[in-house]
Amino acid sequence: MSSSPRIAEHEIHEHFINRWSPRAFIPEAIDEKTLLSFFEAARWSPSAYNSQPWRFLYARRDTPNWERFLGLLNEFNRGWAQHASALVIVVSKTTFTAPGATEESPALWHTFDTGAAWAYLALQASISGWHTHAMAGFDQDKTREELKVPEGYDLHAAVAIGKLGDKSTLAEYLQARETPSPRMPLSKLAAEGDFSL
Repeated sequence: MSSSPRIAEHEIHEHFINRWSPRAFIPEAIDEKTLLSFFEAARWSPSAYNSQPWRFLYARRDTPNWERFLGLLNEFNRGWAQHASALVIVVSKTTFTAPGATEESPALWHTFDTGAAWAYLALQASISGWHTHAMAGFDQDKTREELKVPEGYDLHAAVAIGKLGDKSTLAEYLQARETPSPRMPLSKLAAEGDFSL
């Protein structure tokens, strides 16, 4: 990605630099086998006590669930995500059964573990030539009701998945933002010893 503003301060695999979150997608279908491979990558992410709290609900373009999922997004996100190939709702279980226990207790790390699973999904999609864009802009109450998400599960994000499209398909004010974003210097994110960031 020669036009990328991203430059690593330390040697890392190029997949980490090349993954980014566009809004311009080509409105084409994704086959289920391909999409399931992204969830398969997420399945192998680490979790406390191997509790695996993450859950992914999805709809593929041109399937009966597509319009239902699209309707869960706020108007801004629906405007561009309608061209994606799949939409995913990321959910996590808030309790777990500890080894040797018979009853569930709060899983205080469920959001941390689910974030790791989402990262694995996004990276596998990128490696496979697809792009993902996570969104906070969706109606959580409507999503819980519409998708029958029970109590004991938290909703975290909606994710659009698709092939990179032409940014001219976006509203003019979004076109300038359609580029891989930079990152803060590592010195502002990691410190040896005490908190000094």
